[in-house]
Amino acid sequence: MTIRVVVADDQELVRSGFAMILDVHEDIEVVAEAGDGEAAVEAVARFSPDVALLDIRMPVLDGIEACRAITARSACRTVMLTTFDSDEYVYEALHAGASGFLLKDVRRDDLVHAVRVVAAGESLLAPSVARRLIEEYTAATARPSQPAFAAGRLEVLTGRERETLLHLGRGLSNAEIAAALVVSEHTVKSHVGNVLAKLGLRDRIQAVICAYETGLIAAGTPSGE
Repeated sequence: MTIRVVVADDQELVRSGFAMILDVHEDIEVVAEAGDGEAAVEAVARFSPDVALLDIRMPVLDGIEACRAITARSACRTVMLTTFDSDEYVYEALHAGASGFLLKDVRRDDLVHAVRVVAAGESLLAPSVARRLIEEYTAATARPSQPAFAAGRLEVLTGRERETLLHLGRGLSNAEIAAALVVSEHTVKSHVGNVLAKLGLRDRIQAVICAYETGLIAAGTPSGE
């Protein structure tokens, strides 16, 4: 199945560059490019893509508002692209319904991977963005006397489920977790489902927060450690 993509960025060279990177892959087709948020919303309505890559800062309608409009009116999933790793943008993008958040200095292979992951129904955050997001979140909301996710909650998990939560906390996709654990993606999906169900978590983003607040991952720990 071909993944249909709309690329939106007000800088033509950047927009064309992303489109060229994606279009050379047989399973990806860039169906439209847009220079502002309003044009992006219109392109999604016209071409019904699977994924829309949206720059955060665009004229007429910014990427956040475009994301909000797109997710409210279609099944298209969105990946936000920006040169800014400000936590404010991450929060706003997630609240607007974004499925992914990447910095514009993303490597070619990682950009392609992100489109495929999001098209498959998974969420994705660049590890550096995920780490900043959660560190700021926990700093702002931590209550030492009544933590949202006490370490004792993890006792319901099996050893492999704890490993899965650890990798979720580092922002890894199911495919990356499967490679790390040397198991199939189907097995990883089962582990992720069990983690969310046992801990009463809504989604992968809450799983990341849980990994930090329970101390499974220490704030400031590099994603590769």
